[in-house]
Amino acid sequence: MTTAPLSRRDLDFLLYEWLDVTTLTGRKRFAEHSKETFDAVLDLSADMAVKHFAPHNKKADANEPHMLPDGSVEMIPEVAEALRVFGEAGLIAGQFDEALGGMQLPAVVARASLAWFQAANAGTSAYPFLTIGNANLLVAHGSQEQIDTYVRPMLEGRFFGTMCLSEPQAGSSLADITTRAVPRGDGTYRLTGTKMWISGGDHELTENIVHLVLAKVPGAPAGVKGISLFVVPKRLVNADGSTGERNDVTLVGLNHKMGNRGTTNTLLNFGDGTHTPGGEPGAVGYLVGEENKGLSYMFHMMNEARIGVGFVAISLGYAGYLQSVDYAATRTQGRAADDKDPTSAPVPINRHADVRRMLLAQKAYVEGALALGLYCAKLVDDQETAEGEAATRAGLLLDTLTPIVKSWPSQWCLEANSLAIQVHGGYGYTRDYDVEQFYRDNRLNPIHEGTHGIQGLDLLGRKVIMQGGAGLAVLAEAVGATIARAGSVGGPAAEYASQLGAVLDRVVATTGRLWGTGDPAVALANSSAYLEAFGHMVIAWMWLEQVLAADGRSGDFYEGKRAAARYFFRYELPKTGPQLDLLDSLDRTLLDVDPAWF
Repeated sequence: MTTAPLSRRDLDFLLYEWLDVTTLTGRKRFAEHSKETFDAVLDLSADMAVKHFAPHNKKADANEPHMLPDGSVEMIPEVAEALRVFGEAGLIAGQFDEALGGMQLPAVVARASLAWFQAANAGTSAYPFLTIGNANLLVAHGSQEQIDTYVRPMLEGRFFGTMCLSEPQAGSSLADITTRAVPRGDGTYRLTGTKMWISGGDHELTENIVHLVLAKVPGAPAGVKGISLFVVPKRLVNADGSTGERNDVTLVGLNHKMGNRGTTNTLLNFGDGTHTPGGEPGAVGYLVGEENKGLSYMFHMMNEARIGVGFVAISLGYAGYLQSVDYAATRTQGRAADDKDPTSAPVPINRHADVRRMLLAQKAYVEGALALGLYCAKLVDDQETAEGEAATRAGLLLDTLTPIVKSWPSQWCLEANSLAIQVHGGYGYTRDYDVEQFYRDNRLNPIHEGTHGIQGLDLLGRKVIMQGGAGLAVLAEAVGATIARAGSVGGPAAEYASQLGAVLDRVVATTGRLWGTGDPAVALANSSAYLEAFGHMVIAWMWLEQVLAADGRSGDFYEGKRAAARYFFRYELPKTGPQLDLLDSLDRTLLDVDPAWF
């Protein structure tokens, strides 16, 4: 990869000219930081991503991990080397407390840092991504002993972490998990069961793997109210912190994926008797928090992972966009529409209107999505470090936007990857260029951490109606404030503000109409259409914010921002009209269709 995987200029614009993240240094937690320290982290991340992650991206894709006869996993050595460099740089610990060896970076800066690695190599970057989420959960809900035993080695890069939720018969429906955890009377539990689709579930990259496993204890209530959470290490940890005997966690097989092949994805058995730690059957596990509260704890990692999945989608979309920009500037073919001379020289394809359409669409998708991702990351900082009502408001707004920041980039940055292939023409469909891999890698993101449909149900069925509609109200207030500012600026900004205001009013009215039926089945039947219309409204808001941040500034960068905003408001936001019409009609097509008709 010779093209940079991300745009540092765009990051600087979003972080400093728009979000003004240096103001966070006025808060106690970030008082030791400055723009200089933020820049140093971003510079280091960009350099490491290009030198250590990007070079083996295609090699890891072509040489996916495989299981050896002894049950271990073999993968190309460049993965371990890149992760060693990442861990030694302290980036796993970036946003954690200084007391744990962290830098206490704002979440928004840490997300921008990790995005470089996700854009350069989605497969390898998944290991620290999961480890950071695992450690954050244990810091929030684990005991001090669990933090000392597992979190500290993870932040040092000695252990990596996973999340073990799904089972072969229970993907999104966690109420149906069958993994069992039996207390032994000594503070430990013995777990038996099978977990499926576990990213990073086995490898030889680190001394140990810390599995966070959902299971049910004897006598637990039915459904999700009976789920508990356990730490189940691949290897038991001795009192002195060294790794001991192998726990009864067995790799059954590796899943062979369409993309994202550098990350092992596993089927794991817990307690199948392959190993018998202490001479007893079952995998040794340690309860996190209290019994039957495991799903609430796991949502700490799941919600963080949903934002992270959005960032993976953004990063891959952005990487493909930048490569197609470079390709379109150098690939010559055809002549200008008004040039009728067949002897004139062919022109770069970015001179053709339809190629410009595809480039502008990608720009609108990926830069709009990156703005949303960083905005949500800053809401994490505000939720944790702002005072009083501001923190509460940030938390409510973040909850409402989480389904959007996960799903919108997963859908539309994937579309950006598709357009990047199209810009490359036949070459884009070959493995000689990176864009076909970006598409395959990105295709996972609408699926995991809650499918597109699950996010629609979450948004319409929970988030916009929680606390009596407070979630939707706080978002409408935030969007309305931007609309008011844009209206006072005049010009295109005021035009966009009027258009966005009309869509916002319709979304609010449609939400009320859907829930006014008194029939949840009818209300939720078209929740995916609701998610998509809502998401387009949110991205239009992000673009209006960027237009305001660019107001009065000149140069190609800012003109590009204004062009992408114009594209989104002219070509994309009007798509919400038919979707909202469908929702307002209370259409029953999806309810009334008989499965026998398929």
